[in-house]
Amino acid sequence: MSAPDILVVGSANMDLVAFADRLPAPGETLLGGAFQSFAGGKGGNQAVAAARAGGKVAFLGCVGNDLFGARLRGGLEEDGVDTRLLGTVDGASGVAIIMSGGGNNMIVVAPGANDAVTADIIDRRAFAGIRFVLAQLETPLDGVIAAARLARAEGATFILDPAPARALPGELLSLVDWLTPNESEACGLLGVKNLSEPVAAARQLKALGPRGVVLKLGGEGVVVLGGDDVPLTIPARKVTVADTTAAGDAFNGAFAVALSEGKTAQEAARFAVAAAGISVTRQGAQPAMAKRAEIDAVMARG
Repeated sequence: MSAPDILVVGSANMDLVAFADRLPAPGETLLGGAFQSFAGGKGGNQAVAAARAGGKVAFLGCVGNDLFGARLRGGLEEDGVDTRLLGTVDGASGVAIIMSGGGNNMIVVAPGANDAVTADIIDRRAFAGIRFVLAQLETPLDGVIAAARLARAEGATFILDPAPARALPGELLSLVDWLTPNESEACGLLGVKNLSEPVAAARQLKALGPRGVVLKLGGEGVVVLGGDDVPLTIPARKVTVADTTAAGDAFNGAFAVALSEGKTAQEAARFAVAAAGISVTRQGAQPAMAKRAEIDAVMARG
């Protein structure tokens, strides 16, 4: 395996999904239908997305010493992710318990081992030779900040997916090279209820400190605003949607890979939009991530 040049710092969860015709009321026991389990967690998702898109990827995180932890580690390794920085701690791995019914979801996330991804385990040696660092907000914030500081110190590009939404300190935002929120996360960062003008919102987000912004607009595509301050809107591709759960993670992983291959931000975003479009046609998180040949085939169609 080639030495990784993309490092993902973040969460790994097992997603446990029960399906029913509707969601239960509080206190109600409801007889449902199918049950499925998928490897997930935003960190793990982005690592698999990047590896399948052709990147050389390492993952820094924690799993528990349970069956889920072994399964999560094995799944990452099967997709070619370097897991030497994936620690094992006593206790449970992260789990997302999802009830899906009537077109709606109810989700409870138990962070488990993800809570151990603190600044204490973010080791500078992990950043040697790394050119791109991806992080999210499903692990403790001090660990994310430590990763951002080390990325800057080592000259790596730092890509932050500010999800799930939360208030962020100015120091962290100033260390971000690419901030990649969706609409709801952007609203949270800007303190507004909705985005009336996406390009203006991207400019406001950039004014918070990051060097560049990719504003994800779901079925409307993305707005890219880089260091040249010239916005570009890239439309989403028309597909039959099955599950949008990890579309943002699919985008971020592919975006990092394209940048690592020397593509411009605009070219990288087009590549990532194609990868995300493939992912939403499939169920689950990590299993839905697109492989490089699939992305290239979509790109070849123009």
